[in-house]
Amino acid sequence: MNTLKVLAVMVLTTVFSAFIITDTDGYKIGDVATDFRLENIDGNMVSLSDYDNAKGFIVIFTCNTCPYAVAYEDRVEALNKKYADKGYPVIAIMPNNTEVKPGDRMEAMKARAKAKGFTFPYLMDKGQKIYPQYGATKTPHVYVLEKTSKGNVVKYIGAIDDNYKDARAVTTKYVENAVDALLEGKEIEIKETRAIGCTIKV
Repeated sequence: MNTLKVLAVMVLTTVFSAFIITDTDGYKIGDVATDFRLENIDGNMVSLSDYDNAKGFIVIFTCNTCPYAVAYEDRVEALNKKYADKGYPVIAIMPNNTEVKPGDRMEAMKARAKAKGFTFPYLMDKGQKIYPQYGATKTPHVYVLEKTSKGNVVKYIGAIDDNYKDARAVTTKYVENAVDALLEGKEIEIKETRAIGCTIKV
């Protein structure tokens, strides 16, 4: 019995430690994000460096299969339509292990993008190498980057807004407020929030 108790404590400690590590890993506000080269749904490879005229980026880790991500699809599209021409395009990245979530395979991504009329790149994090660099844990999980002489600096991390259930009931639009502040040369008031969504499947 004592052996079982010890094993139980070890398992709980390991799980708890994993959550702590997940919270502390990845980019922090002010860090420079490394560029990536990922496959888009159109078959082309996409990098942040492709966007010569961008002032920054709205990088969103999202997927087809998470109800939270699905609930935000129209709002993600609206963000791209509002800010792409102002220099802050949406770059969506699907981070899940497709063996665990077959509904997130490339063919499904293509079908979803076509059905919803996505106007932004929808990239696959093949091999799951990019989302850990960012420290993303949820779908959706947002990183607003500002292009500077140092590189793409992380300016905001977290949720899109404060109500995933109902877009009409949103009171604070975190991403919009962050991008608006950057466009106006002002300080972002809320730089970090807790991302609400499904855990990324590994």
